[in-house]
Amino acid sequence: MSDSPLILTQDGAIATLRLNRPAALNALDPEMARLLAEHSETLRRDPALRAVLLVGEGRAFMAGGDIRHLSTDPGPTTADKLILNLHRGLANLARLNAPVIAACQGAVAGAGFSLAMAADFVLAADDAKFTTAYARIGASLDGSSSWTLPRLVGHRKAMELALLSPLIDAAEALRLGLVTRVVPAAALMDEATALARALAAGPTHAFGRMKALLQAASGNTLEQQLELERLLFGAGAATADFAEGTTAFLEKRKPTFLGR
Repeated sequence: MSDSPLILTQDGAIATLRLNRPAALNALDPEMARLLAEHSETLRRDPALRAVLLVGEGRAFMAGGDIRHLSTDPGPTTADKLILNLHRGLANLARLNAPVIAACQGAVAGAGFSLAMAADFVLAADDAKFTTAYARIGASLDGSSSWTLPRLVGHRKAMELALLSPLIDAAEALRLGLVTRVVPAAALMDEATALARALAAGPTHAFGRMKALLQAASGNTLEQQLELERLLFGAGAATADFAEGTTAFLEKRKPTFLGR
């Protein structure tokens, strides 16, 4: 395997972003953040992309930001070497039509927690442990967690998770709505791959419109959201996948979506 801290591979229409600093529990360093921005931009420009897997090599998904880097010359310049590219990468992933699936095992902390929460689906191994962790080093939230957390668990619980940084096991993460599903650790990659394949066979552009609607909902009035629904439904009605879906329904067969 490459010694790059973040590896992009593609298997047909499914891309995998592999966090690859296992000796450091995949802690986010400047090079990994740079590659996240770079690789996510590559994915954003790929019209054939239909699903993305986000995985961590070794026994952890990601244990947070690289504290050694952050402590070498504390201040905004050092922090920005991580955060600017992390945020560019997250924004690119959020704009994808293709669903993003995070497969999480072991430590899912700090920037790793934020990265996982930004995914569209989160599969947690039964050995996964989640924590925001920022307060433990005297830091505030980054990686979009201040945006995702209240939407996932509500304002009150988000405040608790952010300020107290409790360690949450996979079962509790599922109960809170932080993860989509809990699976045996040994089956994590098989389950994540199966989900990616199922999603890759779906109507990718319709998925992208659904993502855009859900992302916009909390900031819109009811009237604004209704209008956005109307506009995006109309755009979707002109696609090949909509024609296939409606035809398959009338013909009482399973649709074959092409992602366009």
